[in-house]
Amino acid sequence: MTKLYGLGTALITPFTPEGKVDYEALDRLLDRQLSGQIDYIVVLGTTGEAVTLSSEEHEQVRNHVVRRTNNQIPLVLGVGGNCTATVCEKLHAMHDELLENYAAILSVCPYYNKPSQEGLFRHFCAVAEASPVPVILYNVPGRTGVNLLPETVMRIYEAHPDKIMGIKEASGNVEQIKRLMDEGRKANADLLVISGDDGIACELMEAGAAGLISVASNAFEADFHRIVHEKDAALQARYANMIRLLFCEGNPSGIKTVLAKQGVIANVLRLPLVPNSVAVQNEIQEELIRLSK
Repeated sequence: MTKLYGLGTALITPFTPEGKVDYEALDRLLDRQLSGQIDYIVVLGTTGEAVTLSSEEHEQVRNHVVRRTNNQIPLVLGVGGNCTATVCEKLHAMHDELLENYAAILSVCPYYNKPSQEGLFRHFCAVAEASPVPVILYNVPGRTGVNLLPETVMRIYEAHPDKIMGIKEASGNVEQIKRLMDEGRKANADLLVISGDDGIACELMEAGAAGLISVASNAFEADFHRIVHEKDAALQARYANMIRLLFCEGNPSGIKTVLAKQGVIANVLRLPLVPNSVAVQNEIQEELIRLSK
């Protein structure tokens, strides 16, 4: 198992003004990521609006990213859902593709149906058994309605230590995340804990986290490389207001506003997501000017 440390970008999916996937814009974005010292890219996760893409679009985006990056950087593929059998079927169907092209999958906690901790344990054990590549668990209670607790994470890891690479922790609960890292150390577990929040990455890395899967690094790749690799808390603090703006009306609305203002993409999302309000877009523009000084 090749461990993924450092900075991973949760890649957006750009769309044309007509709402189709914009592959020219995707190339511009990928080229920036490749030149920006990003350590790995997460494809078709939450930030990539994966749930609004058709199966055909999923396949086309996957193939395009693989071709464009051409083995220059490790790739992680978002593969999750709230039906365990369906997730496992997807993994079986993509068996060879995953083995050839991806270092790991990122699999979110089942959403909407709110399983118990036992249900989460059994779900992720099934995912681990079905996946031909390592699994990064993804805990984001604000989206899923369920919190994957440290003891459940350790149960999953101990059941499948050869498959569970780590967890992207986006609960925002620093005490819980630190407790998970403590539990991992006590068990001598080779389990990566990865920050899923741009704003607390340095604090978590000082406590032992393996890095950050970032939304902001879609647009600020060099600075967030420095934040992660140098644990530059002062630079992270400089981005505090921008990070707030990126998420104040939902993700990826904020980062798409930034990238549109940088001239990389059109500011288009798929319903039910919409672009930021004019007021927030104006605030982001002002913050971009401040950060450029």
